[in-house]
Amino acid sequence: MDELAAQAHALASSANGLDPTAFPSLRRLENDLVAATARLVSGAPSTVGAVTSGGTESCLLAVLAAREGRPDVAEPSMVLPSTVHAAFHKAARLFRVRPVVVPVDPVTFRADPDAMAAAIDDTTVLVVASAPSYAHGVIDPVAPVAAAAAARGVRMHVDACIGGWVLPYFRRLGTPVPEFGFGVEGVTSVSVDLHKYAYCPKGVSVLLHADAGLRRGHYFASADWPGYTMLNSTIQSTRSGGPLAAAWAVVQHLGDDGYLELARQTLAAVTAVADGIRSIDGLRLLAEPDSTLIALTADDDSFDLFTVADEMRVRGWYVQPQFAHGSSPVNLHLTVTPANRGGEEGFLADLAASVAAARETGPVTVDENVAAFVAALDPDALTGERFEGLLTAAGLGGGAGLPDRMAGINALLGAATPALRERLLREFLGMLYRPD
Repeated sequence: MDELAAQAHALASSANGLDPTAFPSLRRLENDLVAATARLVSGAPSTVGAVTSGGTESCLLAVLAAREGRPDVAEPSMVLPSTVHAAFHKAARLFRVRPVVVPVDPVTFRADPDAMAAAIDDTTVLVVASAPSYAHGVIDPVAPVAAAAAARGVRMHVDACIGGWVLPYFRRLGTPVPEFGFGVEGVTSVSVDLHKYAYCPKGVSVLLHADAGLRRGHYFASADWPGYTMLNSTIQSTRSGGPLAAAWAVVQHLGDDGYLELARQTLAAVTAVADGIRSIDGLRLLAEPDSTLIALTADDDSFDLFTVADEMRVRGWYVQPQFAHGSSPVNLHLTVTPANRGGEEGFLADLAASVAAARETGPVTVDENVAAFVAALDPDALTGERFEGLLTAAGLGGGAGLPDRMAGINALLGAATPALRERLLREFLGMLYRPD
C-alpha cells in the first residue's frame, strides 16, 4: 500500500487543489473521498464535506463554520468535555471562541450529558463529543449530548478523527459500537481522518457537514484586491494533489472487504493486548477500550510508569506517557493498528519485564524543594533566557533533542502546572528549530 500510495502521490503532486476548475480530476478525487467517508458515518444525500490536511484542520474548520454561522453572537463559546482533543483549544485561541470545559465522568472518562447540557447557554455556537477520545479511547455518549444541543438550536460536532473509519467495521464484526455519526439526531458535523484507519499517507482528513449551509462558514472568498478572486474551501490555499490521489488510490485498492479484514485483525490485537495487560501484576486498564486506543496505569506505587516507558524503549517499543490530569492519573497510551498486529505476545512479555525492572529501580522522585520551586514559577513572568536555563537544568538544553531516558524529565514536567509545561515545551521546540 505504501508503494501504491507513493506512485499515486507522484502522479498528482504537482497539481494544485487551489482552483477546483483548473484540475477537475482533483475535484473528482475529493468528492469520491467525501462520499466514501459519509457512507461510513450514516451520511444522507444532503451530506457534504471537504478534504483537509489532517484532523486538527478538520476540527478548526468545524469551529470556524459554527462561529461564522452565528454572526448574531458577539462573544461565542463552545462546550467541550475535558477529554476533547487539544485541537479544539487551538481553534478557541485562533478564532476567539471561548471554550467552556465540562468535567467528564471520573471513572469512565466519558462526557457527562447532563453537565454538558447545563453548560449550554445563549453564547454557545458548538458542542463537541469524541468517538473516541484520544487519551482514554472511549466513546462519548453522543446521542444525549446531541439531543441537548439540538434542543437549544446549537450545532453538534463529533470528533471521530480516530474512530470514524474503523468503528463502523467493528460494529459489523459484532462489537456493540453505539451510533455516533449522522444517524444520531442533532449531529451536524463529523471529522474523520483517512491517514489513520483508512491507512492513507499523511495528511488527509475529511470534515463532513449535514448540509451545504452548515459548511458555508469555513469557505473563504476575497475579491477586493487586484488579483484573481481567491476562493478556499479549507484553511490552505495551495494544496498539492498528491495526498488526495494517494488516499483515493488506497481507498479504492482496499475496498470494503479489505477494510473489514483489517478491522478484524485490529480488533483481535486490541483484545489480546487488553487481556494481557489485565494479567500483568501492577497494571490495570485505565478505561475499557471502545476502539483501537488503550490507556494503562499503575495499580500500586512501587514503580513508576515513566520508567516503564523508558524500559520499553530499551526493548524496542514506543509507548506514549500521558501526564496526570483531573481524575486521570499518569498513564501509558497505546495505538494498535494492523501494522503492529502479530507482536502482541512479544509486546506483553516486554511490558511485564519493564514493570519488573521499574519496580526494582523504584519510583522516580522529584526533590521537594525543586517541586515547590517549579510549582511556584509564573510562565508569563519568565524571560526566554531564563527558560533556556531551566531547560538545560532539566536535561533538555542545547537543541540536541531528547535524552535516551526520560523518566526524570517527565516526573519534573509532571510537577509543573499545565501552563508552565506548555511554555517550557514551546521554548524547547524553539531551540530545536534553529538553523546551524
